[in-house]
Amino acid sequence: MKLHELKPAPGARKKPTRKGRGIGSGLGKTAGRGHKGQKSRSGGGVRPGFEGGQMPLQRRMPKRGFTNAMFAREIIAVNVGRLNRFESGATVTPETLLAARVVRKVGDGVKILGKGNLDRPLTVQAHAFSKSAEEKIVAAGGKAEVI
Repeated sequence: MKLHELKPAPGARKKPTRKGRGIGSGLGKTAGRGHKGQKSRSGGGVRPGFEGGQMPLQRRMPKRGFTNAMFAREIIAVNVGRLNRFESGATVTPETLLAARVVRKVGDGVKILGKGNLDRPLTVQAHAFSKSAEEKIVAAGGKAEVI
């Protein structure tokens, strides 16, 4: 096969429908909009959620309860296995994690979780540790320090 012999698969490229181009096209005259009415006019139609003047569903539903979303803290999770990229004896802080692109942002804190294995002693400083992560860091000969 040569470069000039390449062509798309049959049916992959479909010609666009040209509306309002005569009765032979099947979509001439009213162009599939029907006769008269708001939806047949240019720029016509209603906004999303509009129900013809009836109270929209979104406004009919009761607004109740409390949401904690505004006050939620954003804790960034990092697994122990991802810390193997640092050299032995290094001090790992949220800033070094950011610099090494292990995390994209620090948020409200960094928590070290226990997935994976650590094979080198590191001093890890973070806002929180899971019990298994702390055990793995200490077992590797390192220290887990809460900031």
